[in-house]
Amino acid sequence: MTNDALNPLEVAHMPVDHSDALVVGVDYGTLSGRAVVVRVADGAELGSAVFEYPHAVVTDALPGSATPLGSGWALQVPGDYVEVLRNAVPAALADAGVDPADVVGIATDFTACTMVPTLADGTPLSELPQFADRPHAYVKLWKHHAAQPQADRINQLAAERGEPWLARYGGLISSEWEFAKGLQVLEEDPETYAAMQRWVEAADWIVWQLTGSYVRNACTAGYKGIFQDGRYPSRDFLAALNPDFADFVATKLDQPIGQLGAPAGRLTEQAAGWTGLPAGIAVAVGNVDAHVTAAAGNALEPGQMVAIMGTSTCHVMNARELRTVPGMCGVVDGGIVAGLWGYEAGQSGVGDIFAHFVKTHVPADYAQRAAAEGLTIHEYLTRLAAAQEVGQHGLVALDWHSGNRSVLVNHELSGVLVGESLATRPEDIYRALIEATAFGTRTIVETFNAAGVPVTELLAVGGLVKNELLMQIYSDVTRLPLSRIPSGQGPALGAAIHAAVAAGCYPDVPAAAAAMGRVERAVYQPDPHAAARYDELFDEYRQLHDYFGRGGNGVMYRLRAIQRRAVDR
Repeated sequence: MTNDALNPLEVAHMPVDHSDALVVGVDYGTLSGRAVVVRVADGAELGSAVFEYPHAVVTDALPGSATPLGSGWALQVPGDYVEVLRNAVPAALADAGVDPADVVGIATDFTACTMVPTLADGTPLSELPQFADRPHAYVKLWKHHAAQPQADRINQLAAERGEPWLARYGGLISSEWEFAKGLQVLEEDPETYAAMQRWVEAADWIVWQLTGSYVRNACTAGYKGIFQDGRYPSRDFLAALNPDFADFVATKLDQPIGQLGAPAGRLTEQAAGWTGLPAGIAVAVGNVDAHVTAAAGNALEPGQMVAIMGTSTCHVMNARELRTVPGMCGVVDGGIVAGLWGYEAGQSGVGDIFAHFVKTHVPADYAQRAAAEGLTIHEYLTRLAAAQEVGQHGLVALDWHSGNRSVLVNHELSGVLVGESLATRPEDIYRALIEATAFGTRTIVETFNAAGVPVTELLAVGGLVKNELLMQIYSDVTRLPLSRIPSGQGPALGAAIHAAVAAGCYPDVPAAAAAMGRVERAVYQPDPHAAARYDELFDEYRQLHDYFGRGGNGVMYRLRAIQRRAVDR
């Protein structure tokens, strides 16, 4: 690959006619990639397209293999990401009916932490014949939680040594992140680890494919790569984890870091052929799906917490102060926008929980009744649940079906349902699960408030915002006005805003967000009567949360251990 990196000062002064200029944003989610064509002048979304990954999420066995993967594994095939460029971008251009010559920049965002093991030229190890049957050679998706033992050791050692960076992550490093996953590769497949010359965030790998240049983005480096105050954890710390891990940063991770909204390079001729875009246009530094979305809602001021609600939920917000928030995913200087401290928290499962329940726990006659009324099963269950009073179902649940990202940061935890009886119906459980995810968000909000990082507004974006019952429950549970980012492709719009900055159309991300972002303020207001009843249910949730999550009962760990022994037999 050639290095076509742009000089940021050169790009910032490129003459651009804003009246006709277009940008493309590409959002890489858990199951698909989405492209949107956006007008630079006002953020109007002119066309979009979605491409579903052919291999989806690999959880049971590698493609073409019957050998089972272990518990907590979640892999992907990197070629699927390139297929998004080949399919979704041309389709979005066609949907917009625009001249591709008017496109001046492209930007991407990605789920994180999603890691690609590669050779020095960016070739994924999984594409090499000798590694095609090695699970550790494949992409480790954000929801790969099998590195929890490694994360536990990182946390224990960092606490014992008093590592200063640990407080920047609320005291705990997640199994979802770069170091735990990298250590797992070393300890479970040393040959693959030895062959791996680069350990690359997918957010940066896809930009590498577009430009031929490997530039790390400041967002994932800070939040997922323990890069704080200009450095990673020390070689001495890494050696204490495992002597063979000592040079992990120096030989596999370290790379020049690009700032958000800056250009990473120019679109190569090869990538122009994939996308149908003009070669040579600006390609922005990579970013994370959650963090770019704050720009889409012009929600960059302190106190505005953006909840990106999909299969999981990420919560991001800015503040002027540096504080330690227990269980946060991280706080990074300029992690969302330059000049402010960017905070992140999240829930590992939200939409995933609802989808799992519908797929595995709902009787066939419900699906038949929904179909007869022209409704999806989710819409049908929502309508039934909306007819209930708060607390009528007699249930309370814990939203840990995919572990807990914040504030416990523990993916050994699992879901709980309390109060089920022979009178319980699917719609009762469905509503209880919605409420559990809202309680999880309230736990995060209250933790931020208590730490001196006040949350004054909650903004929601993503596929779940279409569910009015869910949105009202979230407003009632948190006692906050709930604003809505109306874009159907919020992260892709946020990426497009960063593309406009990288192309020199705006001086910085706040200026671009003010012109191109949009939000509907306080669409949902908390109902005092419902909120008071939810306070009672939240007290029960909090007691269960602390009992199972803070050491009161280790049954979840014991069940995991029993499960692993059974799987490994």
